[in-house]
Amino acid sequence: MNNDREHQVTEAFVSLANSLVEHFDVVDLLSGLATDCARLLDIAEAGVLLADRRRVLHVVAASSEATRSLELFQLQRDQGPCLECYRSGTPVVVADLGAEAARWPEFVERALAAGFASVHAVPMRLQDNVLGALGLFGREPGVLLTARDLSLAQALAHVGSVAIVHSSAAADRVAIAEQLQGALTSRVVVEQAKGVLAQRGDLDMDEAFVVLRRYARDHNLRLADVAQDVVSRQLPAQRVLDNTSHRSAKPPGHAGG
Repeated sequence: MNNDREHQVTEAFVSLANSLVEHFDVVDLLSGLATDCARLLDIAEAGVLLADRRRVLHVVAASSEATRSLELFQLQRDQGPCLECYRSGTPVVVADLGAEAARWPEFVERALAAGFASVHAVPMRLQDNVLGALGLFGREPGVLLTARDLSLAQALAHVGSVAIVHSSAAADRVAIAEQLQGALTSRVVVEQAKGVLAQRGDLDMDEAFVVLRRYARDHNLRLADVAQDVVSRQLPAQRVLDNTSHRSAKPPGHAGG
């Protein structure tokens, strides 16, 4: 890898990494990924396909309109290397599209008409979860990527996959808000339960928290559930206090409840 290309590869990864800690549009990021692949690898064009919750693929980015049209065509005809890559979760290498007419008759005809002669497809995945596929197209027959370039393409796809999941989690503001509210509500109940135990057992709040937490752990229960039962009096405070002696419950320092 020459110095100029190495610098370009570094810039591509830096750009992707920076996107993970800033507000970003995932389609814009993946469009940049497709463009970077076409620029950094010995290929003509690239496209990114992602699956929805029903595992139906959609074109989300491409380095050119011709590539976008071809990717859409293979989805409409339900045949092509990116579909096969997504379904198998493994790379698909086609050095000569003309020789694959029996495998994908309509796709091959359209790809050749668009000026493409070879294709690679690599899965976009996180562990065993395949999110989509990255299609890499060449205008000449032959293996598009060396082993080193294939590793680079897969690495770019991996970073793109992380960005997608990061974006999905960040975008689901309703779910995040509900989780935060649930945590806050649980914390309020824990504080109330500590107050009940502190009053009933003549403990300070740190000691009360240690007693509450110990009961939950000893009985393999969630702390919030035990606290709720104490506050609602479904679980007698004295039973929780009796689970441990005041002396053993007393923390040597600040318990941080």
